[in-house]
Amino acid sequence: MMIHPYDINQPLKPKGLLALFHLDTTLFLLLLAVCACGLTILYSASGGNFSVVQAQAVRMGIGIFAMLILAFTPPYIIKNLTPIFFTISIISLVLIYFIGVEVNGSHRWLDLKIIRFQPSELMKLSAPMMVAYYLSNRNLPPSFFVIITAFIITIAPFVLVLYQPDLGTALLILFACITAIFFSGLQWRYIILAIILIGIALPIVWEFGLQDYQKGRVLTLLDPESDPLGKGYQIIQSKIAIGSGGMYGKGWLNSTQASLKFLPESSTDFIYAITAEEFGFVGITILLSLYLLIILRAFYLINKAQDPFNKLIGAAITSCFFFYIFVNAGMVSGLLPIVGVPLPFISYGGTSIVTLFLSFGIIMSIFAHPEPKKEKEYTT
Repeated sequence: MMIHPYDINQPLKPKGLLALFHLDTTLFLLLLAVCACGLTILYSASGGNFSVVQAQAVRMGIGIFAMLILAFTPPYIIKNLTPIFFTISIISLVLIYFIGVEVNGSHRWLDLKIIRFQPSELMKLSAPMMVAYYLSNRNLPPSFFVIITAFIITIAPFVLVLYQPDLGTALLILFACITAIFFSGLQWRYIILAIILIGIALPIVWEFGLQDYQKGRVLTLLDPESDPLGKGYQIIQSKIAIGSGGMYGKGWLNSTQASLKFLPESSTDFIYAITAEEFGFVGITILLSLYLLIILRAFYLINKAQDPFNKLIGAAITSCFFFYIFVNAGMVSGLLPIVGVPLPFISYGGTSIVTLFLSFGIIMSIFAHPEPKKEKEYTT
């Protein structure tokens, strides 16, 4: 019996100049490319407001610095700190109901004088991390009891965020946690049972879980022209922007929907529509291609991980990133209800940008600290 001297399935090792900073060169450059697109589009969507672009660039810089810190941090330390991070996030969400700052009828912000942030954005990361932490310490595939416990961990932050109210972020948290459970090796009988329970729960959620304005958004999706100057206004104007862009768009800084203020939230939730209007189908295709390459590269790096926690949290982060893009593009195009989900690295925002970079910092950490793999034995 002998040990094969070379195993093609050995984990990746960082290469290149950026390896000194524990970064995967391909993924990092793709993230920078999307950020550059974001700053360019944001300048036009904000009506040429350079201070908005400058603030966004500063937040991106903070996010990149945070990503570097996590990239240097071994995954086992990140795993050990997960319960603390989750506890802080839960406490922050609870504090929202006592000392939270109200913006547009929603209590989503904590103002600590030194810093102002959205705890729900942190929960997008800490909730799936906690689920992955719990599952990775159990035998996989998980038993029915383990799945129920993981679901309970998921429901707590989901409900807290839902009643801020913030349906979009609550759905992202739910999706990220369920993804972690799914990738733990969920058996098909549990998946079928979950689908049945969701079908039973939908009427109950509609009747008792959604507020009137949220029900209105769903009904407006089916017939936006029924209230063209009210609930259907955003969807109608967004469709006009996307359709008027055509194949090649009107050109940078030539968005009438943004410059004439026809489209509300043009620099945040509806910036996708401005992108389509100015750069057309070609521009949107390029942007979505960059997103796709980021997702594929992230999954490629995660696939090399051996530790269950690394695999589960990596898969949850990457899947949630996809869900971000899918929901924003869908709601702006009139295919999904408006739920207030920003377009990653493009929409104007603070906490969300930093949280996104923190997420990819975890993936960079998994890449930069490959776990030793047992060498395969071959019989001579």
